[in-house]
Amino acid sequence: MKIFVTGGAGFIGSAVVRMALDRGMSVVNFDKLTYAANRDNLKGWDDRPAYAFVKGDIYNQEAVASALAKHQPDAIMHLAAESHVDRSIDGPGAFIETNIIGTYSLLTEARRYFEKLKGERQAKFRFHHVSTDEVYGSLGASGLFTEETPYKPNSPYSASKASSDMLARAWAETFNLPVVTSNCSNNYGPYQFPEKLIPVVVLAALEGRTIPVYGKGENIRDWLYVDDHADALLAIIEKGRLGETYNVGGNNERRNIDLVETICALMDEFSPANAPHKTLVSFVADRPGHDLRYAIDATKIGAELGWTPATNVEQGLAKTVRWYLDNRWWWEAIRNRGHSDDRIGLAGEGRG
Repeated sequence: MKIFVTGGAGFIGSAVVRMALDRGMSVVNFDKLTYAANRDNLKGWDDRPAYAFVKGDIYNQEAVASALAKHQPDAIMHLAAESHVDRSIDGPGAFIETNIIGTYSLLTEARRYFEKLKGERQAKFRFHHVSTDEVYGSLGASGLFTEETPYKPNSPYSASKASSDMLARAWAETFNLPVVTSNCSNNYGPYQFPEKLIPVVVLAALEGRTIPVYGKGENIRDWLYVDDHADALLAIIEKGRLGETYNVGGNNERRNIDLVETICALMDEFSPANAPHKTLVSFVADRPGHDLRYAIDATKIGAELGWTPATNVEQGLAKTVRWYLDNRWWWEAIRNRGHSDDRIGLAGEGRG
């Protein structure tokens, strides 16, 4: 199978690319290379004959059409997206442009490409739209998101992803594009851009800086190790039923404060210079519109495709912390390009 991966230089996308290449697939990585994309994520894989890179924006239909015509993929996996909730609070426009209009542009060209395929190639083609559990909104103290949970997005980011999900569904229903969709819980692991919670905590602890935790740290997330997610995505694109949605979760619910304290304990063990790192924790003003709890019921993907997460959060965090400590070259290069650790996402605080 030759997969056309949008956003393949990003965190989740690069994990998919690495795993697909290791499994003998061919990959075309179509990526705009925004601030969070990083070609270093594929160092050691990007020189393989089965890999091709195309710098392009999904918003640009001509660029998409040209890449599809040249590389003739068997499937498209759509991962390209603006994804950081805090950034969506400060600048929603980029999320509307990329996640909604960009998805429209990609779907339009995917349809044109699909309709030109013949015979067995057309019969086997599929478009895999990758999304998030944040489209479902916030859970209370109990319950799980299922594939039938109504959408109730609460941030500009989740609203833009919900919109893209609906576009993918419409192209399947109206134009018979062979679409399969997945919605995942919070990902973590190596190569995650250092604006997300876990790398923020690791690097702050390493450098003896304050570790910021929103509110009281009581928000709950289901944590999914990125390689487990990549494994699920490849299972879905190969075997998922067309027209279906699959929720992908880690079965690892943790309060943010508990997750942070686990990381601090790992840092005490692996890098004790600033121990005890727990003393660096500082509670800061909560994120505007911060959803209380996300948790996924992943029964369907397990029953239909035989996928279950292989990594619990303790194992995954230990591997992740060790990776950031052993790969300073990776995150120092990002800092040298101008990434700041300053908090963003405060623009919503003035609302009534």
